[in-house]
Amino acid sequence: MKIEDEIKQERFRNPVQKAVVNLLFTSGWFNSLHQNELKPFKISPQQYNILRILRGSYPNPVTVKSLMERMLDRMSNASRLVEKLVQRGLVKRTVCPHDRRAVDVVITGEGLRFLEKIEEKRKLMNRINLVLTDQEANQLSDLLDKMRNI
Repeated sequence: MKIEDEIKQERFRNPVQKAVVNLLFTSGWFNSLHQNELKPFKISPQQYNILRILRGSYPNPVTVKSLMERMLDRMSNASRLVEKLVQRGLVKRTVCPHDRRAVDVVITGEGLRFLEKIEEKRKLMNRINLVLTDQEANQLSDLLDKMRNI
């Protein structure tokens, strides 16, 4: 459905305003779908993001500071999110041997299996693959990168 129909607005000041409104609307729409897919697993999108970062670095640990820098939602409290994941046995936290002030975090085997289980059930990415070709997805990504260069 077109953005004009979604928000019931026929005119925009210019194409850039329309694109920005569309981006904001689509971001909210996508986040809602993402949260709904994660809800049965009792995990937030921010916790899911941390697990994916840790899986990408596995078996090497990542400091909490580095997690904060790499997270999609940089306003999140990474320490609190990590604590919740530790309580569930999905990650392990240790004092960094090279810097006693830093905390290392590594995903556990349980965390890796949990991520696999989530990704087996997720349909969102499969649905997007049906509407965007690889070339279109790359073009969209390039345009979004370009927008952040203001």
